[in-house]
Amino acid sequence: MKKVLIDLNIIIDFLNKRNDHAAALIVYDKCVKKEIRGYVSSHEITTLSYFLEKEKFGRIKRNKIISNLLDNLSVLAAHEEILKKALISEIEDYEDAVIDELALNEKVDFIVTRNLKDFKNSRNKIYSAREILDIL
Repeated sequence: MKKVLIDLNIIIDFLNKRNDHAAALIVYDKCVKKEIRGYVSSHEITTLSYFLEKEKFGRIKRNKIISNLLDNLSVLAAHEEILKKALISEIEDYEDAVIDELALNEKVDFIVTRNLKDFKNSRNKIYSAREILDIL
């Protein structure tokens, strides 16, 4: 089974029906159906909570969304070694560097993101949601 780390922008795309939300939703649905094993970083969950609150989602709706994600994705937590490696990563954005290091540490098959250019120096395989559908 393929292992995929899903970047937060993919989750926000299908929740808010923005950008290529249909492909993003299909990727998530494949995780729900256990066709692929989906991962998310723990810091993305807390960041998502912030965005949902900012968008005026109520506590019940926010908790339902997060609970659904936690039921269908495995959570990766960054420990000190991951955080230190991200500091010296070729990826300039620290949050993206942490995601990249988490993916390496977990040996995922690829990262799915909308921000392909932000991961141009990644040591992982990086695809958009639409691209990954062609691969799967």
